[in-house]
Amino acid sequence: MTEQTIKYDVPRPGFPLQQEILGLLTVAIVGAIGYFAFPDDLAFLTRLISITFLVLSLDLVTGYCGVATLGQAALFGVSAYAVGNACIAGITNPLILLAIGALTGAVTGLISGALITRFHGLPQLVLSIAIGQLVSSLANKLSSWTGGSDGLSGITPGKIFGVFAFDMYSRTSYIFSLVTLAVVMVLLLRFVRSPFGLLCRGIKDDSLRALMIGASAYPRLVMMYGVSGIVAGLGGALMAINTGVVGLDSVSFERSAEVLVMLVLGGAGNLWGALAGAVIFQIFEHIVSAANPFHWMTLVGLLLIIIVIFAPRGLGHSIASLWVSFSQRRPRP
Repeated sequence: MTEQTIKYDVPRPGFPLQQEILGLLTVAIVGAIGYFAFPDDLAFLTRLISITFLVLSLDLVTGYCGVATLGQAALFGVSAYAVGNACIAGITNPLILLAIGALTGAVTGLISGALITRFHGLPQLVLSIAIGQLVSSLANKLSSWTGGSDGLSGITPGKIFGVFAFDMYSRTSYIFSLVTLAVVMVLLLRFVRSPFGLLCRGIKDDSLRALMIGASAYPRLVMMYGVSGIVAGLGGALMAINTGVVGLDSVSFERSAEVLVMLVLGGAGNLWGALAGAVIFQIFEHIVSAANPFHWMTLVGLLLIIIVIFAPRGLGHSIASLWVSFSQRRPRP
């Protein structure tokens, strides 16, 4: 393990479940601020949460395992289509639809991961793009299941626990998505600090050393791809449930590239960085595109250039480094 892994990922002394409780409180507080401060933008914030799941799933395979991929949106989109078809077929319970999304994402992740992780470097990246493009092409051709270029519509989920109906103001959708994100964030914080998560970090840092101690990289990378598929599948399920429509953009190459940019912005190999990168990028994009609909991409590009120059390892790592430096400089009693 590297010094950085030991420093940030190994559980440190403190009360039990310290990181998990901190994650739960952070998501709850930030979510409450969004709910009360921006009541007219809950639909956007709900979509933001769905995409955040995709960024977290990408962080698991790229940040924690070092797998180069530009096809992660395939896991997200396939799950969204599966949930949409299940809902149209009569399965309207939102919790069951979430389970369908997670299961579909896991299966898609295991299948694609079994192919992608057999290679390294540029072939790995090209293969991930090819798989993503294949899924996108199939989504366009299989219009009876996906709606083709018109999208899959008519997705109408039922009430949560038979009580809470989805309203036009997205209040129920936002709270439902926020609670799901809080639960997943707590589980992931625990997961990446587990022996399996630390071993994946070790494989990323030095796969040869991991092999020498008896840890085979390939099956573990495939398993991590399956876990990332579960997270991406939950995001795709939330997108289908909350918007009622699944379009080709959910499996597009642009979606995969966009979430990679979010991950680089926040910092790969750090769940908090991935979460922050997803939130900052989407809010910045939303504000800038509304203020200047013709040149907003230029401003987004300038933001990314500045981040890469002054924080090449992402905002998450830079903030953590500043905090460590500040803590070390504080006078001790």
